[in-house]
Amino acid sequence: MMDQVLKAIEQRDAFLLTSHARPDGDAVGSLLALYQALTQLKKKTQVIMSDPVPLIYTSLPCAAVIDQEQQVPDDAPQTVIILECDGVQRTRLKGLEGRFLINIDHHASGRDFGHVNWIDRNACAVAEMVFRLTRAAGAKITPDIATCLYTAVLTDTGSFCFIGTNDRTFELALELVRSGAKPSDVAQHVYFSNPASKMRLLGAALSNLHRDGALAYMHLSLGEMEKSGGLEEDCEGIVNYALGIEGVEVALFFRELKDGRYRVSLRSKGQVNVGVIAERFGGGGHACASGCAVSGPLATSLELILSQLNSASFENGRGPEVTNA
Repeated sequence: MMDQVLKAIEQRDAFLLTSHARPDGDAVGSLLALYQALTQLKKKTQVIMSDPVPLIYTSLPCAAVIDQEQQVPDDAPQTVIILECDGVQRTRLKGLEGRFLINIDHHASGRDFGHVNWIDRNACAVAEMVFRLTRAAGAKITPDIATCLYTAVLTDTGSFCFIGTNDRTFELALELVRSGAKPSDVAQHVYFSNPASKMRLLGAALSNLHRDGALAYMHLSLGEMEKSGGLEEDCEGIVNYALGIEGVEVALFFRELKDGRYRVSLRSKGQVNVGVIAERFGGGGHACASGCAVSGPLATSLELILSQLNSASFENGRGPEVTNA
């Protein structure tokens, strides 16, 4: 399917690039790398996202080119490349209707919603696909492109810890380092440049930590979010602290939304496919890392997720049953 993407790029001169709302490192890094590659190819390229770039990614090369908008301008390019979304609704951008859509995704929940679709569920990150596309298109992997892609791979593999990380992943990382990415610099920005508000949020979440056998979960209320001064992006990665507990196989993080629902981050060490659970609530992701939104209050949200978690566990003969204790 990459050949179809290449053909579409060759036939067109202008592109709009976007990815999902609440962007992560793979979304931002891959968008910026693709922007630079298309610029090399003399293509007119515009990048728009519905949410701002998280602080830890604002130092990436060309990060300033990303515009934050809720509505696509009428004069924006008619060809849109959408990265790691299972539908246009994931972008939260209005005005994509009627445009030519190129869909590039690596998630298990990927869907053929575009006019051209390239889905590779074996790729460790969409950055791996952008790397291959860049080379196939004849663009050079510059140090700046390598830095963006390395950041994307590092974060989307959980620092090379998630299931799916394999020899190809490390070969890609090696190629990116050889092309100019500096691992220590990337790590400094990603892991050692967090705002104090994120630490306050982490403290609040850990104070709400519960464990029930192989399950651990945390939650944050709107009040706790406001008191900490934290932003939505500051919640990224908090769920991993619960997953880091010995003997825990599945971790959940519930964040209260303004409409009364809860945003749920789900993580697994591999015994339970949490991606399937997220899909049942209109979300998606990977077998070991996914997300969705469910109805509140918290007790209802927890009950909804636990009922599906037990179902997924027993359908596959995996993991112990958990209860709302």
